Amino acid sequence: MEIANERLIGVVLGNGWVGRYCPWPRGTGVDAAGLATLKSRLRRIWAAGDYDRLARYLEAASEDFFRRLFVPRGSRLLDVACGSGQLALIASRNGIIATGIDIAENQVERARERARVERLGAQFRVADAEALPFADASFDFVTSIVGAMFAPRPEVVAAELLRVCRPGGTIAMANWTRQGFIGKMLGVVSSFVAPSGMPAPVLWGDEATVRERLGPGVSSLQLTRHKVEFNFPFPPREVVRFFRDYYGPTNRAFASLNRDGRKSLQAELEALWSKHNVARGGLTDVEAEWLEVIAVTRRD
Repeated sequence: MEIANERLIGVVLGNGWVGRYCPWPRGTGVDAAGLATLKSRLRRIWAAGDYDRLARYLEAASEDFFRRLFVPRGSRLLDVACGSGQLALIASRNGIIATGIDIAENQVERARERARVERLGAQFRVADAEALPFADASFDFVTSIVGAMFAPRPEVVAAELLRVCRPGGTIAMANWTRQGFIGKMLGVVSSFVAPSGMPAPVLWGDEATVRERLGPGVSSLQLTRHKVEFNFPFPPREVVRFFRDYYGPTNRAFASLNRDGRKSLQAELEALWSKHNVARGGLTDVEAEWLEVIAVTRRD
């Protein structure tokens, strides 16, 4: 087992967070070479597996999220950390000028293929949530569904979301909470890998933290917790294997462990899914929770 690889997964899961800790002095940058190495490794994590397979189970929740935004036709929308393009594709189907970016090239390629098959105008490109390749005030809506929350420097991400959104525009995020099921699942996985010392991604699901990160740049901020159902046509044991095969952080966490570690992680995740499963007959129905963030940027 390579400790460096363990710590890398810890960066994604944020299992080393204690208090409101930021690993670099605020207002300064990490060493450029070290940051480039980190980003390269993060790309490999998110390229692992096949996130598109998992994202299909969030389709209904993503549709609901989009409807609650009331995006006018013809608006310019950016989906940050878009994965295989889910929200941008939904927007494009509804007459929105949609763009999606993701750090994983294979996910961007999948998003482009989905747009091509549906003959949609959505555009996708490989880019980093911490360095968005767009001019200031380029978009009316800047969105992210359980994506930008996993970038390692949350203050940088917040600044970028605010920068590319026009004055009076909307920033909308859906972020897993620590108390919800996915937050608990990530906690189990992170207990098997080395601490990262990075802020926990689920802090984006904490109301006070979101106010701190976005507050100075917005005129209004609406924070609402929503339930999200995961319905799988197979039992909890197979759900764990599904995440192991297709969800990058879980895939890489299993790969970093020895045989006994993999068996233990499998058992703990199975127990968690079984405990929260309300379905019977070999099916899985688990209720997760995300914090919906809708912020209107300042006009001054």
